[in-house]
Amino acid sequence: MGATVAALVIAVALAAFANWQMRRPFERRWLPVVPWLGVQFLAVAVALIMLAHLVSLLTGRPFGRNYAP
Repeated sequence: MGATVAALVIAVALAAFANWQMRRPFERRWLPVVPWLGVQFLAVAVALIMLAHLVSLLTGRPFGRNYAP
């Protein structure tokens, strides 16, 4: 569970950093060649996956269908 929480915190921090970089003027960005919107999208996707994994760890029930086909 510690790895899930650590990955969630890192993903949220990276998404916040990418958002901050996108709001700065282009010439003042840390690395202007990095596609910060893509970085932010991937970080948010990882954060959502880690959040779903954390919920499934805490409840003991996996995400997905709860019935047999």
